[in-house]
Amino acid sequence: MTLGKASVGIDLGGTKIEGIVLSNDGATLAKRRIPTPRENYDATLVAIAALAETVATDAGLDAVAPVGIAMPGSIVPATGLVQNANSTWLNGRPFARDLAAVLGQPARFANDANCFALSEAEDGAGRGARRLFGVILGTGCGGGIVVDGQLLDGQRGIGGEWGHNSLPWPAADEHPGPRCWCGRDGCLETWISGPGLAADHRRLTGADMTAEAIAAEAARDGAAADAACRTLARHASRLARGLAHVVNLIDPDVIVLGGGLSQLAHLYAAVPSLAAPYIFADDKQLDIRPPVHGDASGARGAARLWLSAALNSGMPQGASDTGTTRSQP
Repeated sequence: MTLGKASVGIDLGGTKIEGIVLSNDGATLAKRRIPTPRENYDATLVAIAALAETVATDAGLDAVAPVGIAMPGSIVPATGLVQNANSTWLNGRPFARDLAAVLGQPARFANDANCFALSEAEDGAGRGARRLFGVILGTGCGGGIVVDGQLLDGQRGIGGEWGHNSLPWPAADEHPGPRCWCGRDGCLETWISGPGLAADHRRLTGADMTAEAIAAEAARDGAAADAACRTLARHASRLARGLAHVVNLIDPDVIVLGGGLSQLAHLYAAVPSLAAPYIFADDKQLDIRPPVHGDASGARGAARLWLSAALNSGMPQGASDTGTTRSQP
């Protein structure tokens, strides 16, 4: 694949697919969203290919542009099959090979949280930071690690997958924790994702509300508001402990929150002090920031996968690269 002046980025989500064309200097040339064909693998392939072609046409590209894909889960390096996707109809499928066939060209793939982290590290909230941890708090809970401009993906393709570690330092009423879709109990995702926050509120109050509705209720007066505030406080505590665990492992300069829950303003004030007792260092300050590019960061990071690989490998623009499954050079 020839690296030109612009790349296509596709962010494959559980409910929507976003396509973007990004110039090498970071300008957005075209952008569209379509619904995800849930539970339909073949239709997902066709939808991605059609969206990539549409946004390239919208941007006026007269040549085939490189395509990067932000996806749930990751691709097993040894087999080429998808693992760990909460869009479960992808799991066990040769997604990279099949999509390349439908696109008619190779593509680069990375976990959606990795793409979010790469985007925010390049020209977003973490610009200039040497070590960044990007967090997705939405339907699921993902993470991505960027060090010196490079994604840390790992030999298993699971770098940053903190959402399927257990909630650290659990209280007695937090053990063993809710059952996760992955088959284990008490994963961070079951506590700090949007559905996890909603489920916690429902268990304690009986009220079936979305995370957004709980946050809105907390701003009102009355007993229901008090219950919503307590739910948000429990969520912040669990997020703080989860992030302190990450800090003790990789010591990031900056943590950037993404996903729908990144819009909860109280998290940026509350979480650093809640995490401090669990950080194993004299310096317990935590720099947590909202995203600059919001929910566009997944697609923007995907579009940067080819450029990032070229820059980090020393490949000049215009050279060829036939890699199809790994974001890490």
